Amino acid sequence: MTPLLNRILGPRIPEEDFKKRPFRYLLPNLLFTLAAVSLIISVFFPFWRMDLKAPQYPRGLELIAYVDHIGGDVEELDLINHYIGMRPLQEAAKFEMSIAYYVMSVFALFLLAGTVIHTRWTAWLSLPAFLFPAAFILDMRWYMREFGMNLDPKAPLSSSVDPFVPTILGEGEVAQFTTLGYVDIGFWLALGSSVLIIFALWSHWAVWSPLVRKEEGKSN
Repeated sequence: MTPLLNRILGPRIPEEDFKKRPFRYLLPNLLFTLAAVSLIISVFFPFWRMDLKAPQYPRGLELIAYVDHIGGDVEELDLINHYIGMRPLQEAAKFEMSIAYYVMSVFALFLLAGTVIHTRWTAWLSLPAFLFPAAFILDMRWYMREFGMNLDPKAPLSSSVDPFVPTILGEGEVAQFTTLGYVDIGFWLALGSSVLIIFALWSHWAVWSPLVRKEEGKSN
């Protein structure tokens, strides 16, 4: 390997030591792989839901957010939002949703890179996937505030509702609606990936940092 590539990839597995303690070297790889798989699977499940109830909707309405689209009673909610001057829900996070599959795939590949990169680069590459659950909630919070605080004053019922910020997590109220927002299985899978990343990085550091220091000592 070239010196630059060696600095990025780090030391290779000592063959004799691997035969004695294979699990020690395989554990970080297993954890990174599980974290990547959990992150990819999360794409196919809802990340967040909001249940809305009002006297005229005894069965309630539901808004469901995936990483790449919004589902649930979107048409009905857009009709209600039209009267109070809120933009259609499909306009929220259009760019983020359009690239969601690609971004999540790249994040998963970054995690899998931890199986071959044995330096601190692994931590930097793992950071996007680790932060993704928090980034999802913050992004949703920003759009909810942007939509709720910028109502069209020309809408038919604009005078009946003051600008508002919907409650993302927990109970809230919007006009005659009571709302309940909560994270769903997709979010928990992504959060589980973040937890696995912590353990993967810890075991990765425990295995490879002594060998990195040893190689650095030889080069000096």
